[in-house]
Amino acid sequence: MRNKGEDWRAVAAAVESLDGEAMAAARARQARLTKPAGSLGRLEDLAVQVAGVQCRAVPRLAHRAIVVLAADHGVAAEGVSAYPQAVTAQMVANFLAGGAAINALARQVDARLVVVDVGVAAELPAADALWSAPIARGTANLARGPAMTRAQAEAAIAVGIEVVEHEAARGLDAVVLGDMGIGNTTAGAALVAALCERPPREVVGRGTGIDDAGWARKVEVVERGLACNRPDPADPLGVLAALGGFEHAGLVGVALAAAARRALVVVDGLAAAVAALVAARLCPAVREYFVAGHASVEPGQRTALAALGLAPMLDLGLRLGEGTGGALALQVVDAALRLHAEMATFAQAGVAERPGSERGD
Repeated sequence: MRNKGEDWRAVAAAVESLDGEAMAAARARQARLTKPAGSLGRLEDLAVQVAGVQCRAVPRLAHRAIVVLAADHGVAAEGVSAYPQAVTAQMVANFLAGGAAINALARQVDARLVVVDVGVAAELPAADALWSAPIARGTANLARGPAMTRAQAEAAIAVGIEVVEHEAARGLDAVVLGDMGIGNTTAGAALVAALCERPPREVVGRGTGIDDAGWARKVEVVERGLACNRPDPADPLGVLAALGGFEHAGLVGVALAAAARRALVVVDGLAAAVAALVAARLCPAVREYFVAGHASVEPGQRTALAALGLAPMLDLGLRLGEGTGGALALQVVDAALRLHAEMATFAQAGVAERPGSERGD
């Protein structure tokens, strides 16, 4: 399927601020529920945020999608992963067969799983459940020059936008950002180092489980990538093109388009967090639509979340990607919205409020 998505600049311009009136009404409802004020902590804030996203005081997530973008990376030739590049295509086949971790979690949270080939280095057989929109069969090696051209980066963003446009026609209240690509934690760490102006040693993690020697090699590869590309953090699209992957760029488009359609965006691991960071640099308003699903063991993901000002909901030591942490976090969002909608008010329950508080339902 060819990318026909709207230009990302027009989509970014369509992203609006959260609805202040709906958020105020949601806060007023929280104050009347049968609990001490603030006793549900961040769950209360989450319900208010989703109210602002959906422009209604009592929101719900009736339709949710987990969008997994898959692509390969030329930097894999530098030996930065514990797995061969062929695993990317093999895992896409596993997604389509329903056997991956994200398939199990998608079933658990009643979410549609959308799998997109945006640049896998293999010819994938056609399948009804697969979006086939490869920009190229993998990026170039970021350690030796730009991973992609600006035009390729924008084409990948357009793929993400088109996916969301298609999914929105089926109903879309929340999107989880997912990824698959051998070598993408190297690209992700390079993006974080460039955008956050941090030394590679601080943001490079162990990805698929490399040993100490592999980690040192990965740091050196990121250092070479930064040195040869000289990315400018003031030019996020240029940084994305120089160092990123097609899946990172595609997820930028998913994030922008979801926010433009007033859907909550649940950020997963390193690839998703980097895409969210690029999206927010291109369109600051999109930041209000993000929730951080979890804290990855990848240091670059935590650095990206900190740069976004996002506090993760879960910390389970995850480093799988695929959208798994985001899918788990959807259950927390569901809990927050169920509490918000289904708890009785003080007046409804006949429970005395704290002296000095207002009553009402």
